Amino acid sequence: MSELMRSGDVVSMMDRLSQNQFPACALVEAYWHSQKPKNSLPKRSAIDPRGIEDALNYAFILESIGTGVARIRIAGMHLNELTGMEVRGMPISTLIAPPSRDAFGRVLVGLLNGPALMHLSLTAEGQTDTAHQARMLLLPLVDEKGHVNRVLGCLETKGLTRSKPQRFDILEAKKTNIDVLKVVPPTEDHPLLEPATGFKDAATPFVRTSDTVAVKRPSYLRVIKSDD
Repeated sequence: MSELMRSGDVVSMMDRLSQNQFPACALVEAYWHSQKPKNSLPKRSAIDPRGIEDALNYAFILESIGTGVARIRIAGMHLNELTGMEVRGMPISTLIAPPSRDAFGRVLVGLLNGPALMHLSLTAEGQTDTAHQARMLLLPLVDEKGHVNRVLGCLETKGLTRSKPQRFDILEAKKTNIDVLKVVPPTEDHPLLEPATGFKDAATPFVRTSDTVAVKRPSYLRVIKSDD
């Protein structure tokens, strides 16, 4: 792993990589910019799958659930193919090799607190040649309350083997700060994980009859026996 991650800072070292190598990432980034209001960030609700139809297989949405931790809310089939399983609900760090996970956590912190755009140059775990590279794009989003706790992302790969699950080491990263007037970064004052209840009422627990307290009959009630 390069020195850029050991210091906790993320710097640009990927200018030599062409966008033509990863067209899905280029499309997702262009769409994000088209949805970005002036001096603000795009809302999660503004992201329309039809706008990135040609990149949907590689795209995903993350939700921040803690400092440097995010889970996958929605993912294209390519991510499922890389892991050999359904990735929805899993931490995005599942796709990162263990030696790079601390660095990836710092990337998420910089992304949400900056806020900033993040371009990660990845390589398949255990590989060092350029034939096994991948590109991950991470773009911040806000929820309806203005909290920066969602991420639009894209993971595009090339030249990978068929081994599953496939994980990646971070080679290089590029951080691009975003000038915004007002956003609310994720903090303890703004919970990162809110259960979606929708129109569902709270469930009432079932209590067995044997567990209930016996109810005493009112004194004015009598049992009348009839032989008829």
